[in-house]
Amino acid sequence: MRQILSSVLAGWRTGERAGLATVVRTFESAPMPVGSSMLVTAGGQAVGSVSGGCVEGAVYELGTQVALDGQPVLVRYGVSDDDAFAVGLSCGGIIDVFVEAVSRQTYPQLESVQADIDAGRPVGVATIIEHPDPSRVGRHLVVRQGGTDGNLGSPRANQAVGDDTLGLLATGRTDTLSYGPEGQRLGVGMRVFFASFTPPPRLLVFGAIDLAAALARAGSFLGFRVTVCDARAVFATPARFAGADEVVVAWPHRYLSEQFAAGLVDERTVVCVLTHDPKFDVPLLEVALRGPRLAYIGAMGSRRTHDDRMRRLREAGVGEAELARVHSPLGLDLGSRTPEETAVSIVAEIIAERWGGTGEPLGTLGRRIHPEVRPSPPRPPATTDAAPEPHPSRVG
Repeated sequence: MRQILSSVLAGWRTGERAGLATVVRTFESAPMPVGSSMLVTAGGQAVGSVSGGCVEGAVYELGTQVALDGQPVLVRYGVSDDDAFAVGLSCGGIIDVFVEAVSRQTYPQLESVQADIDAGRPVGVATIIEHPDPSRVGRHLVVRQGGTDGNLGSPRANQAVGDDTLGLLATGRTDTLSYGPEGQRLGVGMRVFFASFTPPPRLLVFGAIDLAAALARAGSFLGFRVTVCDARAVFATPARFAGADEVVVAWPHRYLSEQFAAGLVDERTVVCVLTHDPKFDVPLLEVALRGPRLAYIGAMGSRRTHDDRMRRLREAGVGEAELARVHSPLGLDLGSRTPEETAVSIVAEIIAERWGGTGEPLGTLGRRIHPEVRPSPPRPPATTDAAPEPHPSRVG
């Protein structure tokens, strides 16, 4: 919902009631990830997407109805039995979509959630998407590191969900959790969707060169908060790196050490070392490899530069297990020539590292394109059939 939250708030502030559809669970080759949302405004405008086009029409109609009557709906979409291009997913995937009414009355905490996101404070929202008591479906609990705001219907449910989702919030995870009707951890009957709105992951680019400018643009496009750092003030200027969120003039290893000490990097952080100068990159890589584990550490350079860099790091006492974490030379073999093409090869490797991709052409793979993320079989929602019609039954 992060991408469309400003549109949601626009109607919320004027007292309108809109329909908000959110993907709360996916199976197999789902076209959009969990958390993808589509808003149907009171004026009939559609913002965002839940399926990339496959079932948008049906979800739009459902969102319009929910905006009118305020009754939440949980529905499952898969491939239509008769025609995969009817109201179904032609990709063969399955998605669970929760549609709720959003207004000042149904979601009073929404503006404070936006304030947290704007300020870079981690915040998450737990929403009941299934419950034996229909009046509790759609209730929200806002979860912050310092406490919760909202009410899921009972103190026990608030306590259990608040405690369990703190771990998800700390790692930026979005997930669906199951409980008993009053929050019993070993029970069934209540399902809660937790959306985590943590600050975007960081991409730290060291070396103020042309490739850094292209990489900053690519990283920003992928949703990273991009920092370009270089010790040379004449090169590290905001004018040269318009795609970066910030440009820092500092010795790279000192800057990264300060970021570690301040807790401003985490396991989602990506570090790309483009300096290919031992006086910069060797001490920087020492810091990167000896600090908390990062999502990706890549270093630019020729084979000769790589071998010399590894030798220097070994002499500095860096172990083989740590050295194995360095992607060097960084990027995939795409035959890149320009800075922009090289940036694509680098972010392609970052994506592959994040999701376990092989980097091989999809046409040569002997397996499904999108591996199943959850090995457990899907459990159909109690409110819908396995292959729902365009107008599914209401929750409860």
